[in-house]
Amino acid sequence: MMRLSQVVTAAAGTCVFLLWFSVPVQAQYGRPMVSDPAVGERYHVEASIYLWRPSIDAVVASDSRDIVGTDIDIRADLGFDNKGLQEYRFVFRPGRKHKFRLAYAPIGFSGDTMLQRDIVFNGVTYRVGLPLQSEFDWDTWRVGYEYDFIYRDRGYLGFVVEARITEASLDLRSPVGEEFSRVRGPIPAVGLTGKMYPVRNFAVGGEFTFLKVPEISGNEGSLFDFDLSGTYNFTHNFGVTGGFRTVDLSYIADRESGDLQLSGLYFALVGRF
Repeated sequence: MMRLSQVVTAAAGTCVFLLWFSVPVQAQYGRPMVSDPAVGERYHVEASIYLWRPSIDAVVASDSRDIVGTDIDIRADLGFDNKGLQEYRFVFRPGRKHKFRLAYAPIGFSGDTMLQRDIVFNGVTYRVGLPLQSEFDWDTWRVGYEYDFIYRDRGYLGFVVEARITEASLDLRSPVGEEFSRVRGPIPAVGLTGKMYPVRNFAVGGEFTFLKVPEISGNEGSLFDFDLSGTYNFTHNFGVTGGFRTVDLSYIADRESGDLQLSGLYFALVGRF
């Protein structure tokens, strides 16, 4: 679920971008305005790899037809710990204000522990003290379109629409047997994105996307994704990015439910041509 601090942070960042772009560019009298785009803004294709080590918190549950499942904390109950993750992003830019975006994030964790309490998963009860091995995967494809309705040599502001094709799974293995749950489906989202260049080679950027799906036939979900970053471009073709990102995703689908939060610093290499 969205936290109030996240909403306030995203709203504050949006206000900064709006104030920045609301100031008109003043040309000196008698001198024509000449386009001088910032370094890193001349490209048609951009590819980047993100290295992210977020803190993770997730609670999942799987009911059977007549047995309510336990809310399983993947850290406290299954022994999962933080680990490094990767995300691969591609941007296709046919025009200055138009971008088609593709990203893939394979998220996977595993655990090997002795249960500290009884849990019920998919109709099966796992007793305290039972050795338990588990694997948790949360893979996401993001396909989206960005239109920068304000674009200048030193920054832009745009909106984003995208679909996230997400597949979440949890597998439990123990001496009493093996059980698993799977959830897969598209999650649409909308949001704002922007970037401004205090100097020609360095940019500060921000983006947030969100969605709240009301309950429909017992299914519902929500998404909040906030990203704040700084990018240094050595040339138009190569740069490095560092930033902070937080993702909060929850769902209820059929007899499955889950709540996932990831937040932490990341580093990225960016190539363009």
